[in-house]
Amino acid sequence: MKWKKLVWIFSVGVCFSVTACKKQLDINQNPNNPSTDQASPQLLFPAAEISAASAIGGELAIIGMLWSEFTTEDVSSSQYRNYDSYNVTSTDLNTSYNQLYTGALNDLQLILNKTKVSEDWNYNLMATVLKVYTYQVLVDLYDQVPYSQALQGTGDLQPVFDHGDSIYESLLATLDTALNKDFSASSNTIPGNEDFLFGGDMLQWKAFANTLKLKMYLRMVNAKPAEAEAGIKALYSAGAVFLTEDAGITQWTSVPNKQNPFYAQNIYALNTPSNLKASVTFISWLKANNDPRVVSYFGTADPVGIDQGNYLSTNPVYRTSTTFVQAPTDPVQFISAPESYFMQAEARERYFAGDQAQALYNAGVNAAFSYYGFDATSFISTGGVYEYPVSGTLDEKINAIITQKWASLPGSHALEAWFERNRTAFPKTSPVYSTDLLYVPGTFVVSATSAIGQAFPKRIVFPDNERSRNKNTPAQVPITTPVWWGK
Repeated sequence: MKWKKLVWIFSVGVCFSVTACKKQLDINQNPNNPSTDQASPQLLFPAAEISAASAIGGELAIIGMLWSEFTTEDVSSSQYRNYDSYNVTSTDLNTSYNQLYTGALNDLQLILNKTKVSEDWNYNLMATVLKVYTYQVLVDLYDQVPYSQALQGTGDLQPVFDHGDSIYESLLATLDTALNKDFSASSNTIPGNEDFLFGGDMLQWKAFANTLKLKMYLRMVNAKPAEAEAGIKALYSAGAVFLTEDAGITQWTSVPNKQNPFYAQNIYALNTPSNLKASVTFISWLKANNDPRVVSYFGTADPVGIDQGNYLSTNPVYRTSTTFVQAPTDPVQFISAPESYFMQAEARERYFAGDQAQALYNAGVNAAFSYYGFDATSFISTGGVYEYPVSGTLDEKINAIITQKWASLPGSHALEAWFERNRTAFPKTSPVYSTDLLYVPGTFVVSATSAIGQAFPKRIVFPDNERSRNKNTPAQVPITTPVWWGK
């Protein structure tokens, strides 16, 4: 993965030498030991974007695809059997942990150090938002991670692990500080094409920051309801503008080493598309609702699925199961437009008596459909299968919102669907396995090969390469234990 990132960075013309690139992107560096390289923010920032996208939209997307029950392991393959059976150990997912710390956070901290001196508040905001986003993902995965003592160069190679709730509190305050800088100052640099997300459009970066704050406050609704409500109401009182377009990287190509990281890892590197097959959980829901996106996700209106985790079965039907559709040019989304609308709908429903919630929900469904070239009008109209339950209970409304969000997230953004299910328990859990005649389409089932009993994974375990370096790494916590905000 290191060399693939180097080739990509070279391809967009942002590296000034092989030595500098290798130093910036070497995933074998200590994640708590940032480089002292003198590279400018313009050179560091695209490297950070690609590092974050490579982890979140690559290795971690595979976890998201399986644990969100979009796909399951093929009966004739074995690549992801440990993931599909929830048998994740400390030897797994070391690469993504390193990419996020040494690739993304390392570079972002260097940018922040430089921009605080130069008072370049544009790059300061961009680096802050991406740093907060990256740490938010790490907390949602591990609960505790190095934060307050991390990224200090050689000053502290064994930082303590901070608790997730305190990290969230600090991250939100950091966003507020970055948003309140003087963006009209002459010291500001005008970013350009080196920013893969928005091409340096600072209005979009501010909308990204606000939408990220909204996401983090919504994560808190169960664990810290008063703080979540106050934070969300403050956003609206301040007239916060949220994303109406995707915050994602779209510059991947079909050229090897410049491909979407999910495609590169799951198909190109393995030389087969056959590992991830349609999960009955997802396709039963799509087909029950005559959802046209089934063709976009699986290449056919009538895909054949495998019941989640049932890769040991000799059922001959499974041999004809359908592969999830991927392309090397697929985007990696950090926050998608549909996701933004669904978050806003939930916030309006929870804290503003439902005012505008239906319109925002409809906007989310429309955006999710139109991305694939479909019209959602008949689905969300009165009597449609996705009509918003205006007269329903709060739980019924949140269920509708989160289920539609879930259906919009397969692919490189699948990790978010798993996070949201851990927060809300939607889509609901089935009392029977999906082979049972009483099974309700779209309800989650525990993997047939579960290594953790009748439970779902709620976190991942600390990686070996952190434990081997850092004596402060906490004892492993069972993956069935929710992170601080989870149910």
